Amino acid sequence: MATASVSGNREKELWRRLGEVNDPELDEPITEMGFVERAKMTSDGNVEIDFRLPTYWCSPNFAFLMLDGVRKALDQLSWAPAYRVKLHDHMFAEEVNRGMEAGKTFGDIFAELAEDQDLGALRETFRMKAFKRRQEAVLRGLREHGLTDREIVGMELPAYDVARFEPGEAAKQKPRYRAALLERFPDRRADYPVFVTWEGQRIPAGALGAHLAELRAVRVNMEFNGALCRGLKQTRYKELDVVDGEPTLVDFILDRVPARAAPTA
Repeated sequence: MATASVSGNREKELWRRLGEVNDPELDEPITEMGFVERAKMTSDGNVEIDFRLPTYWCSPNFAFLMLDGVRKALDQLSWAPAYRVKLHDHMFAEEVNRGMEAGKTFGDIFAELAEDQDLGALRETFRMKAFKRRQEAVLRGLREHGLTDREIVGMELPAYDVARFEPGEAAKQKPRYRAALLERFPDRRADYPVFVTWEGQRIPAGALGAHLAELRAVRVNMEFNGALCRGLKQTRYKELDVVDGEPTLVDFILDRVPARAAPTA
């Protein structure tokens, strides 16, 4: 019984860690996107991961960033298991899997596959988009909650932490925006405004509407790409159900994607 309990706790920890890895372009967990096809614990406590992307030709840069995130997540598991990660049905799957079996790092494996791009710069671009998408959701939620633009742009971290939303996009993104803010500005004082631009500039109350319009453009682009990925994966593997409330490609084509504000209290 104790062994079964330990195994169950470890499996929960495994999926929790994997759920912390995001698709870098979409800022959505790879587990929710269906990219982790299988995550299995063997009888000796080791871990096997089967990873599958929406298309055969997905950018090796994106594959690298996600697989590197998976590796880091597995390295953080409390029982330090040996693990095997296998990429399926990708144009570089053979090279990736052969390299991993040989004990190479992802950096070594992808050194010649990364399309000569600066992966550090690419990672930073995705961090910026995630920052903006998360911020927009919380800003819209606070507006829907009845706060004035002046109250919102003047909000400091203590007030932000006690703000509450009903379940919805704002509630989901609230802790994620806080994490992104402190990752971007680790020395930020508690009495500084919570809502700033990616460059760290204050947002004047009169400019909040224009700022939100800029953030909306980022969100719509990310949601379109997310709908495209889900559609491609669903068509290719016939295994991914459409999540209730998630926009489809048809929604984008017909321009009927609403702003997903958090419900008011």
